[in-house]
Amino acid sequence: MITGVHTMFYTAKAEELRDFVKDKLGFSHFDAGEGWLIFNLPAADMGVHPSDESGQQGSPSGTHDISFMCDNIQETVSDLRSKGVEFKGEIEDHGYGWVTYFKVPGDFYVQLSQMK
Repeated sequence: MITGVHTMFYTAKAEELRDFVKDKLGFSHFDAGEGWLIFNLPAADMGVHPSDESGQQGSPSGTHDISFMCDNIQETVSDLRSKGVEFKGEIEDHGYGWVTYFKVPGDFYVQLSQMK
């Protein structure tokens, strides 16, 4: 029986990303050995969305994404900005909720969302 999900980021800046997740996002963690930090995450869910091969809506088949969820996106963005986190664009209404993206070490962006 499946008991959980283990998510992973692959980056050339692993140490910097570990520090970011620990210090900026504030997730508790344990050291699995040799500095490999495993972070304890809050509640999780998983969506399965249809793909759009035309590229007009949604993402291509086989795409996966991680979105950190929050209860108040305005407050969360403000808090993360005060810690030096860089955001791409403004908070947008996507119908199902509000969404923005923040930059992490390794030069990629992760979604932040607040569901309606």
